[in-house]
Amino acid sequence: MLRPLLFSLDPETAHCLTFNAIEKARRLGLLPGQPFPCQSSKVMGIDFPNPVGLAAGLDKDGEHIDALADLGFGFIEIGTVTPRPQPGNPRPRIFRLPQANAIINRLGFNNHGVDKMVVNIKLSNYRGILGINIGKNFDTPTDRAIDDYLLCMREVYPHASYVVANISSPNTPNLRQLQNAAELDQLLSTLKVEQERLADKYGSYKPLVVKIAPDLEPLQIEAIAALLMRHRIDGVIATNTTLSRIGVEGLPHASETGGLSGAPLKQRATAVIQQLQTMLQGSLPIIGVGGIMCAADVKEKITAGASLVQIYTGLIYRGPDLIRESVQAVCAP
Repeated sequence: MLRPLLFSLDPETAHCLTFNAIEKARRLGLLPGQPFPCQSSKVMGIDFPNPVGLAAGLDKDGEHIDALADLGFGFIEIGTVTPRPQPGNPRPRIFRLPQANAIINRLGFNNHGVDKMVVNIKLSNYRGILGINIGKNFDTPTDRAIDDYLLCMREVYPHASYVVANISSPNTPNLRQLQNAAELDQLLSTLKVEQERLADKYGSYKPLVVKIAPDLEPLQIEAIAALLMRHRIDGVIATNTTLSRIGVEGLPHASETGGLSGAPLKQRATAVIQQLQTMLQGSLPIIGVGGIMCAADVKEKITAGASLVQIYTGLIYRGPDLIRESVQAVCAP
């Protein structure tokens, strides 16, 4: 009912108003209040109450964890967070393409920094599964990116159920270079050593996950899969947004720079999941994200090889009903 009003507003203004509405609904007891029921499944050593999660990007600073959890998700992922606060790219930087059920964004990791995120997590009452997505500051040279990932990982580790290294956003200059074999080998090796050190320090092993792009060639995916297995990474998220404009050609805003998400991303993201599944042979789980707009899209991702799924753009176009529908798609008897 609110969508026509929200879609008449600037996307970032609508984003803030939506969160205000969700927070009020939570206080009034109008939200489900707990994950939608499903037979729990163990992935990465974690018992997920249902396999449908929120993708990173909607709550970059962890300011609305409790309200988002009350929508019925099986898990929540917040971020991407960077060591230092940064404003992101100039506005406007989010563009709706309603004819294609799509969004283009070039936010650029706008966030208040990892210290503020940790404060927000401590203030929340959420005790469910919380993924924390980490990245590098835009002005950190690529050859020093590891330092940013290490700093963020050390700060968020005690508060996370799992940690995600985001190396695939198209909106931070040169970030996707970290998907190249040499750079990725060094990054994964360093993060894995740090993960083991932190596990010893806190007496708790938190899975390490990598989020990759949909715009990879088969040989690149094969190389990434080999590195994920070699370094014993715990999971992979496929995929981030795409630079492709297939499916939105000629539409208003289609020529805007940034990452495209929503329905046009679905086939590209699913193809990456299928390739990973073939190459990984079950050695680590895949979290499928990209273009989930209905129950059939969830089933497609699971059939392709995903153990869990995440939604974001579909939530904007379909509303919270998509969460229930997605859970029922994989959990109905």
